[in-house]
Amino acid sequence: MGNRIKKNDQVLILSGREKGKRGRVLSVDPGKAIAVVENVNFVKRHTKANPQKNIKGGILEKEASLPLSKLMGICKECQEPTRFSFQTREGRKMRVCKKCDAAQD
Repeated sequence: MGNRIKKNDQVLILSGREKGKRGRVLSVDPGKAIAVVENVNFVKRHTKANPQKNIKGGILEKEASLPLSKLMGICKECQEPTRFSFQTREGRKMRVCKKCDAAQD
């Protein structure tokens, strides 16, 4: 089964402390079924300084991953949270919005 959520998709967070927020997907790991969403789910990490890589030490905030099951894609055409189905159009497999039937690829 293909991935219903891809990099650079707009998504809605369905549950957890970030519920209701929208963001852009920065990366997806289909093997672990997780994704990192821009400006959502910040965590603090203690980091040691590394002058060779120009990294300052201290407590840094960065985005943590979220399970794909907590994300719902947003259609580019109707701007609504929706599920995507897969259809063959013009000889290509495409993701299609369940609400407005618009191709997403």
